[in-house]
Amino acid sequence: MATHHLRVYNKASSLRADGSRNYVHPADVSGRFDRLRKLTFASLIALLIALPFVQVGGHPALFIDMQHRRFYLFGATFNAQDFWLMFFLLTGVGFGLIVVTALWGRVWCGYACPQTVFLEGIFRPVERLIEGPRSERLKRNAGPWTLDKLVRKTIKQVFFFLFAFLIAHLITAYFVSLPVLYDMVLSKPSEHPEAFAWAAALTGGLYFNFAWFREQLCLIVCPYGRLQSVLTDQDTLVIGYDVKRGEPRGKKGKLGAGDCVDCSRCVTVCPTGIDIRNGLQIDCIGCARCIDACDEVMLKLQRREGLIRYDSQSGFANEPRRLWRPRVALYLGLGLAGVIAASLALTQHTPFEANLLRLRDMPPFVVDQGRVRNSFEVHLVNKTSRPAVFELRGAPETKLRYIVAMPRLQLGELRDQRVPLFVEFALGAVHSGERGAIELRMNGELVKTLQAPLLAPAQ
Repeated sequence: MATHHLRVYNKASSLRADGSRNYVHPADVSGRFDRLRKLTFASLIALLIALPFVQVGGHPALFIDMQHRRFYLFGATFNAQDFWLMFFLLTGVGFGLIVVTALWGRVWCGYACPQTVFLEGIFRPVERLIEGPRSERLKRNAGPWTLDKLVRKTIKQVFFFLFAFLIAHLITAYFVSLPVLYDMVLSKPSEHPEAFAWAAALTGGLYFNFAWFREQLCLIVCPYGRLQSVLTDQDTLVIGYDVKRGEPRGKKGKLGAGDCVDCSRCVTVCPTGIDIRNGLQIDCIGCARCIDACDEVMLKLQRREGLIRYDSQSGFANEPRRLWRPRVALYLGLGLAGVIAASLALTQHTPFEANLLRLRDMPPFVVDQGRVRNSFEVHLVNKTSRPAVFELRGAPETKLRYIVAMPRLQLGELRDQRVPLFVEFALGAVHSGERGAIELRMNGELVKTLQAPLLAPAQ
């Protein structure tokens, strides 16, 4: 990825030159992008909270029932045999993210990534509420331990742990359901050791992340930040600094100075502690806080906004930006192929499963008093979220006789049943390889005809 070539005025970063942690305390900022991000954070958090509560078809809108190996998605029901469909879901999300990155850079990181949503939407606001703005926090941290400092930091950590606890249990609700989770919370940990271990581990991990690790997750752990350099090009929309307009930096009124007055406001509001004026950096998560901060300064100076702005590298070089280009066409083509494949796969998804098998622990056929009997069983699965009535009957046939142990049965949601079935015919009337036909009706509608390969003694 190309970067601006400019004189580096400082080495702003969340890491010092010796590799030690430079704890970031971003300053408050307001502006159009900040308002958009807060609205997005609130919407996503509300959606996360609502999904386990909202009922669709008698189940939560999104529910991954690990205990019974079931999956509910906005009224659609899937069982363990449908797990292969997850491949299309995950690859679809992956290709979608690739296309978004190629067009608009790291907009996902800045606006929709759960790490950003929770950190900037919950934990940092709590920190500002308890410890005050950036200047107060820095002054307090540099000073000695006092009762005020101890009380504030203790209260902050208690709230951090409380929110980590709530988020962990909300995530757990997606896998065990809210009523079951409520019973688990009220019971002893020994009664549900697996769920307790997962909730405890999630709580600890979230607390560690949001209370201390924070932006280091994006910079060290997350692979997406490392991939952005190969997913973007000169025409990708990024957040950048207009070097031609801003350099050389200088105070207002200085002869020959550019628009940048070197106030470092863009640095102090950055959640990863970088200086966007040093060019594109892997630390940038595309949050646009520096844009709001710089625009605020430009307005006060009565200068044009956009010194730091969303633009492409081509745009910063005063060259036309190409929206459609080979890599975007490739990504979209692969994504479209995935959508087509997923659509075809979903058309194969049925509200039931019916498999005809040879009856276990029985010979393939027996001959009794001049008649041949083949033994089968039909494995039926109701894959819907409501009870269903199944009927099994042989197709009209003159030389075959069908004996079904349970010609009509009702199965509850995602329940299964094995139904013994026998096909009889006169000796010599049917040769091996011929097939019988068993009609399957679900709630009165013919949904499938099962083919039963018949076996007979050689003549």
